Amino acid sequence: MKGLRWRYTRLPSQVEDALSGEEGEEEEGKEEAAPAPTPEDPTAPQLTEASQVLGASEIRQLSGHLPPRVTGHPWSLVFCTSRDGFSLRRLYRQMEGHSGPVLLALRDQDGQMFGAFSSSAIQPSKGFYGTGETFLFTFSPQLKVFRWTGSNSFFVKGDPDSLMMGSGSGQFGLWLDGDLLHGGSYPCATFNNEVLARQEQFRIRELEAWVLS
Repeated sequence: MKGLRWRYTRLPSQVEDALSGEEGEEEEGKEEAAPAPTPEDPTAPQLTEASQVLGASEIRQLSGHLPPRVTGHPWSLVFCTSRDGFSLRRLYRQMEGHSGPVLLALRDQDGQMFGAFSSSAIQPSKGFYGTGETFLFTFSPQLKVFRWTGSNSFFVKGDPDSLMMGSGSGQFGLWLDGDLLHGGSYPCATFNNEVLARQEQFRIRELEAWVLS
């Protein structure tokens, strides 16, 4: 008599069923999940009041070039010529009590927008002050930023009759007179910048100073 042969079929356990079900759900979840969107523009800062010089697009572009330490800080308008008058001395007075970095924004008689970022408050001084965070910028029409070259440390210097930013060979990257009516811009070694306005000498139509802290 031939022996009987038995065939065994292994059935999955309840635990294995549960695990396989979870894996299936995870795979389905992975297929449904969409990649997180990447923001194209940096987050626009909050301004205490509207700017008469910079538009929303210019503000967003500039904010992407500011040092990380000021990211997220509101922009406080401490001085503007339309409200406080055309006076450099008044600008110095408005800066008293502020130590944070400052963004100067100008619009000239041709409608050109340009300015500077200072790593510390604008103030009268016997010599140049500031750090390598300082830079010049212009919209012509696209934003151009001129950063410190490392060739010298002539960042900012202020006296009652003028404000200067960047220097070399007797020329200033940005120069403003005591009445804040006239200014000049020339290539300088500090920032290796282009002329910020359409012409080297310009007449100021509007100037704003924003404290970023």
